Amino acid sequence: MTDRFTTAALLLLLSACGPRTATMHTPPPNASRLLLDPANAEWRRAAPPVSHLRVETTKGVFVLELVRAWGPIGADRLYNLARLGYYNDTRVHRMRTGYIAQWGLHGDSAVNAAWTGRYIDDDPPRSHNTRGTFAFSYEGPGKERTRNTQIYVNLADNPRNDIEPFTVLGTVVEGMAVLDRLYGGYGEASGSGVRQGKQGPLERGGNVFMDREYPKLDRILRVTVRAR
Repeated sequence: MTDRFTTAALLLLLSACGPRTATMHTPPPNASRLLLDPANAEWRRAAPPVSHLRVETTKGVFVLELVRAWGPIGADRLYNLARLGYYNDTRVHRMRTGYIAQWGLHGDSAVNAAWTGRYIDDDPPRSHNTRGTFAFSYEGPGKERTRNTQIYVNLADNPRNDIEPFTVLGTVVEGMAVLDRLYGGYGEASGSGVRQGKQGPLERGGNVFMDREYPKLDRILRVTVRAR
């Protein structure tokens, strides 16, 4: 009888210590310094096959499911930007209601300067811009290899963008209604996209400039990463 109870207890203990289905990835202690050092090897870690990026905003939480097989180069960049806190305390500077939401300019001008020209190679196109999909923005046709830190989410089916070589990296799996509610009153006036050439003041001025000139922009408070 004692042996049976001992065996059962051991099995229960082992099951409790077994592998978890998800792992939280937290920034290292030196993450703030790493933001100014994009050449550091920490930025080149491979993303898990699937990870969830939990984005806390002033309107609520949404979750991006990032699938590495859809675009390994872009997925690795986005995973590390999220993991190391690049998107924390930033602004959703481009919001066109019913079209797209875009972010990725840092709130510190020194960090923006450090990341200028830190482009990644292009993944093969996976340009199916259905509602809830997301991808890196780039500077336009004929200007490939210009993907850097800015991400857009499709707020509607946008087939007009399918002709361009965007690489969709995943989908929103929670909180689409949060994205729909982000403030869109500024339209293209608050920096617009990377190819319009209007982001210089935002890059140089950071959050101080954006909060002064566009105080209604919604904020990304924090992004956390969980690997499945």
